Amino acid sequence: MSETSVTAGARLREAVEAERPLQVVGTINAYAALLAERAGFRAIYLSGAGVANASFGLPDLGITTLNDVCEDVRRISAATALPLLVDADTGFGAAFNIARTARELIRAGAAGMHLEDQVSAKRCGHRPGKALVPEAEMVDRLKAAVDARTDPAFVIMARTDAHAVEGQSAALARAAAYAEAGADMIFAEALRTLEEYRQFAAGLNVPVLANITEFGQTPLFTTTELGAAGVRLVLYPLSAFRAAARAQVVVYEGIRRHGTQQSVVERMQTRAELYDVLGYHEYERKLDELFGKRP
Repeated sequence: MSETSVTAGARLREAVEAERPLQVVGTINAYAALLAERAGFRAIYLSGAGVANASFGLPDLGITTLNDVCEDVRRISAATALPLLVDADTGFGAAFNIARTARELIRAGAAGMHLEDQVSAKRCGHRPGKALVPEAEMVDRLKAAVDARTDPAFVIMARTDAHAVEGQSAALARAAAYAEAGADMIFAEALRTLEEYRQFAAGLNVPVLANITEFGQTPLFTTTELGAAGVRLVLYPLSAFRAAARAQVVVYEGIRRHGTQQSVVERMQTRAELYDVLGYHEYERKLDELFGKRP
């Protein structure tokens, strides 16, 4: 079977089996996805916070829409064949909206999505003040997504924020119910210890994802530590975005302060490096082949 005939969802499942634990790195746009691919990652991620922050200059408070997310998904999936896991927040509405979310993300090229059990007016998973929907309501969300997917390999992942709100025991019980409802994988948000991850992995028969985001509630555990605890996917949702944002601040301030970019040129990717990533010269050669060299 050729790569093009394998669905994005199937490629994500293959990656989960091939690399244990699978590192999944956040890519806020198509160019970031190309850089992640060159670095050797087998799977990438589009964060809801990344869409809100980078594409709209908004906080991650459920302000962006399904169409906003799908536009970024289309751009990223057109640039790389790496399987893309997408943050679908709470599904962008009730049952029929969640069904549409699954179908539209598949159509846009996503390999999987995760739904969370927060209320619709959601908050960042590592911030205080989170509120959850009842377990039964989250189960209904998952059933709607599973029923609607047009590609059976498309991954439906259930994220639970219950650990910070209701405690570890409740989080484990919710995760088990979500897997029973058809969730292919579980996203255990804002855990604090390796033992807590170990309990999730031991109590479930589906892969567990650890969200290793900087400046949050979860320590920056290594893949070796998490793998030993039974974690199957390790997510770094906004690491490169945060580094790029800091770099941009330094460059803007340097140019503003000195009236020239000379002090910050060494921080920049060169034109040659950019062209290499994009395959720029191949595009030029194709133009010459089609239309002949021009002055």
